[in-house]
Amino acid sequence: MNTMNLTKWLIRIQGKATDAWRAAWIKRSRSILGAFFFYFVIISLAFVFVYPLLYMISKSLMRPQDVADATIQWIPKEFSLRNYKVAMDYLNYWPGLFNSVLGSFGSAILQIVSCSLVGYGFARYRFPGQGFFLGLVVFTFLVPPQTIVVPLFRMFLDMGMIDTPLPIILPSLLGHGLKGSLFVLIFIQFYRRLPNVLEEAARIDGAGAFRTYWTIMFPLARPAMLVVFLFSVVWHWNDLFEPSLYLRLPEFYNLTQNMALFNGVANLDLQSVTSSVSSGALGAAPTLQNQIMAGVMLTLLPILILYLFTQRYFVESVERAGIAGE
Repeated sequence: MNTMNLTKWLIRIQGKATDAWRAAWIKRSRSILGAFFFYFVIISLAFVFVYPLLYMISKSLMRPQDVADATIQWIPKEFSLRNYKVAMDYLNYWPGLFNSVLGSFGSAILQIVSCSLVGYGFARYRFPGQGFFLGLVVFTFLVPPQTIVVPLFRMFLDMGMIDTPLPIILPSLLGHGLKGSLFVLIFIQFYRRLPNVLEEAARIDGAGAFRTYWTIMFPLARPAMLVVFLFSVVWHWNDLFEPSLYLRLPEFYNLTQNMALFNGVANLDLQSVTSSVSSGALGAAPTLQNQIMAGVMLTLLPILILYLFTQRYFVESVERAGIAGE
């Protein structure tokens, strides 16, 4: 009898061990499949963004004969930096870089201050017509700037601001500018999450509305400030529409305008070479691609360096913006 009970007990223990092993195996399989799917998606997205960058770097370091050689895809027979020298000459690089920095970084700093002030007013105060004015802010975000280009150009022309950076920088000082309404909405969302006790303590200490904003609330908005700063810099840096509209003198051209001009000149040269009857000229026709890729890399390089140093803080700011609460 004892032997039968011992046998049943062993069988029961063995069954429980088998069930536990099966459950652990299923759990581990699901974990492996989940990790595989996660890394598959991440690597696929990374490939979509990294592939064009690697392609540009590879082509920009090739000699003309390497670009024209169909057997060479990624690694040239001999690396050459001559394309970058040619691109810098065509881009008028250093003056163009100064104009790009002035327009993008200047506008970004002004938008941080002005859009933060406007967002704070909408988020923390109630006043007559608040919903109407907030609707106008959203409306300016929905309306494409191309639809109001004629009155804008006419207004700045009458004010004598054409062929100066003022039409690009001045709207940023007034809480608008490129994507300014979106930045106002970002600050509104952030300030609405801050606790009311901060303002109550400031009022008890005798601080007015503006002093409360400037000394207490504005420094707390650093996560939103960094997000707005990077978005504004990138959008102003890559924008070609407004600079081409307001800046007509070459000495005020930024890198994006010079790159567009360089691309146009290269395409004209390419057409002239292609129209030649010489077979040697036809073989050299694709070789302008390496110079264009070098120009694109020089144009993107300052933004890549900026993101390289701020990537960690940018990710943290995106996670923290609008999350703080009482």
